[in-house]
Amino acid sequence: MPPIKQSARARRQPSPATSARDNGAAGNGAANHTGIPLAEYVARRNAVLKGLKGAAGVVLAGEGAPPLLGRWRPDFNFFYLTGLSNEPGAAVLFDPTHENPDRRCVLILKPIDPETDRWDGYRDPIGAALRDRTGFKTVQRSRWLPHLLTFAARRTRRLACLHAFSVYPAPVSPDLALHRQVAERVPGVAIEDRSDLLPSMRAVKSPAELALMRKAIAATANGFAAALRMIRPGVNEGAIAWTLEDGFRAAGGDGVAYNSIVGSGMNGTVLHYMDNSAEAKAGDLLVIDAGAVYAGYAADVTRTVPVNGRFTPEQREAYELVLRAQAAAIKAARPGAKNSDVDAAARAVIDKAGLGDAFIHGTGHPLGIEVHDVAPDGPLRAGMVITVEPGVYFPDRKMGVRIEDDILITSTGAKNLTDAIPKSIADVEAAMKSR
Repeated sequence: MPPIKQSARARRQPSPATSARDNGAAGNGAANHTGIPLAEYVARRNAVLKGLKGAAGVVLAGEGAPPLLGRWRPDFNFFYLTGLSNEPGAAVLFDPTHENPDRRCVLILKPIDPETDRWDGYRDPIGAALRDRTGFKTVQRSRWLPHLLTFAARRTRRLACLHAFSVYPAPVSPDLALHRQVAERVPGVAIEDRSDLLPSMRAVKSPAELALMRKAIAATANGFAAALRMIRPGVNEGAIAWTLEDGFRAAGGDGVAYNSIVGSGMNGTVLHYMDNSAEAKAGDLLVIDAGAVYAGYAADVTRTVPVNGRFTPEQREAYELVLRAQAAAIKAARPGAKNSDVDAAARAVIDKAGLGDAFIHGTGHPLGIEVHDVAPDGPLRAGMVITVEPGVYFPDRKMGVRIEDDILITSTGAKNLTDAIPKSIADVEAAMKSR
């Protein structure tokens, strides 16, 4: 998915996908044991406790009710810390200096409402079974959060913000709003910024996270293979999108990580085109930007293919330019490099060809449980996953070209996780020839 050229991240992607593998279809709030080990969630929470340096903090899941379309989704940081995706109104309270070690990290859940549960799913009472499944030694109901947070503030005189700050005129971030209320009632409480702590943790993927991302990528590859087999003049963009997404699910994906972009001709020059309603015509290029999600982790891949199966000389020239730009950017992606270095490497190739004005977005973005994942301050580190996706767009020629791969930063450089999806001109044409 093309990033916004400015540093602000796009916010239109969906939240973590849920399925029977994510928290139990019965809605019992159990943590995800099939992907991320429970011990890893506990280690993440312990890392936050350490990173707070004695200040108290809270991460909130968010409020809401199950929508008629789709599912309710939690805050990404809450999901990262708990694996829970069906507990509206929940929170994690961090109180690193509490005298009882079992109360330094507390899971907060809304009270059970038997009448609501008959509509939305039955929830477990607080007890050993719930604590064992979530890895929390202390679980409390939400009516206790004001007391617990105030008690922590009186003792520490320090409250830390863990949620990302809002820009005005949007409402302030949810934990800052709570901290302000506490500070009005407890004199001398300082409110501190720890909003980069969770992004710094989330940016570097664990082996378990990378395994889930590879499953999302494998499902994505299956969807692209299915789509390439049926693309031809006269096929509707929507039919291509349906085939693509059916391929994701057929290979074990939970669905789409974001709204699939399938744009032919002029539509391929629209970065976030989502209508997917036009007929693909002979002579057009078709831009497919899509990715599967697996257990809450996303893939994000773009390929540009000729509708009739072969690139024209003009299309080939533009495509090879973008391919060279992408190769330069991937080569620049290594530990210690800045994201701006990766962008500059791609941009230099396109600028040299005199087409800088046709490259209208950034070269990539972090990838993880968000499609446009958190981007902490500082250089690239081993274990990060980023996309590299240069492109050029010519509305006057009704032609767009974008190529995107998911790149793992390793200790020595970069590894392309999505290189099995046909990308070279020869491989794309060969894949389409087998239709």
